[in-house]
Amino acid sequence: MHRYLIAFVCLLSMNAQLLAGDWREFLGPGGSAKSADVVPTTWGESKNLNWKVELPGTGSSSPIIVGDKLVVTCYVAGETEAKRQVLCFDKNSGEQLWFVDFPIDYSEDHYSGYLTEHGYASNTPVSDGESVYVFLGKGGVHSITLDGKKNWSVDVGKESSNREWGSAASLILYKDSLIVNASEESQSIIALNKATGEDLWRQEAAMLELTYGTPRLVNLDEGESELVISVPSEIWSLYPTTGKLKWYCHSPMAGNVCPSVIVEGETVYSFGGYRASGSISVTAGGKGDVADSHVNWTNRSSSYVATPLLHNDRFYWIDDRGIAHCTSATDGEVVYRKRVGDLASGRPVYASPVLIGNHIYVVTRHSGTIVYTPGDTFEPVTRNVIADDETDFNASPAVSNNRLYLRSNQSLYCISDSK
Repeated sequence: MHRYLIAFVCLLSMNAQLLAGDWREFLGPGGSAKSADVVPTTWGESKNLNWKVELPGTGSSSPIIVGDKLVVTCYVAGETEAKRQVLCFDKNSGEQLWFVDFPIDYSEDHYSGYLTEHGYASNTPVSDGESVYVFLGKGGVHSITLDGKKNWSVDVGKESSNREWGSAASLILYKDSLIVNASEESQSIIALNKATGEDLWRQEAAMLELTYGTPRLVNLDEGESELVISVPSEIWSLYPTTGKLKWYCHSPMAGNVCPSVIVEGETVYSFGGYRASGSISVTAGGKGDVADSHVNWTNRSSSYVATPLLHNDRFYWIDDRGIAHCTSATDGEVVYRKRVGDLASGRPVYASPVLIGNHIYVVTRHSGTIVYTPGDTFEPVTRNVIADDETDFNASPAVSNNRLYLRSNQSLYCISDSK
């Protein structure tokens, strides 16, 4: 009996270590955008670049990491046919382990307008440690084993809008279900059985149009969970087992909402709207219209694209105009607002910030990765440019076992201390 107990404890320890190195979803565990790892603050072609691999196509999706495997999606524009591709690499060496093709044999949005800013591969996969789940917009949702075998594929809609902005929301898991924000594809939020791909529930609403953020889960003290999402001018909480509306409130985020909601404990924060029209803090756990009972504050300070980082009662982000922001989580008021110098023109930042160790890392599109310290003033430590890659860096980074992973439209990079 003693032998079995020791073996069981060792197994638990191994699983904990495996999970500790994982980055299984957009912005890491629970979407917190935080890692206790220590990665370099400086790097380049000849310093702290562990490995680099060329990608077969473009993408704004972030890599995810499960064990020693890194998975990322790409859009590949072939001479005769276009496809999306899911690729898996060894996270330690960069060796490609497998790939799966998904041909685009249907009518996609035209490559014009805002779609040219992020492309056809913008949704970050998610994994439960056994399978990888990918959302390819009008190309559907797919389950793939960690060995690259297809489990199932389902269509979640192929609606066409005049805006043709493309799909952006990432997937999340809740128990045995996979949650899909298919607002662009069918104006719906869908829960799929992760084992079969069958619908568990589907919530359809016209208000879901222009909703591009990733839903999040709130775990209440009494053991209940809520699924929260920010839609134009409102925040919704759904029962994650049925999709039924639990509570809602008006929000200042009018127009398209790109940032994902942020959850800390039982508090929900949301930013967004056109252009960066507001922010809000709401305490979860209510029912019906909670505008008068659970809203903590609203403010005009906001982010338009990036999901802000919440750390020690402060929000941090650099917006798509190249301005560094810090606001208070207590009331939303501005702590600082400072323009970042020497950024490429246009929309210089799309990626969301990630806190790694004691530093914030923000990937800019054409001007390198900015590293700075949290606090009441904006104090950049370094900016790291990979000079031979002039393509877009739209993706937020991934972190695992003291390694930083970046992707551009051209390449995938592993950054680690070379000492």
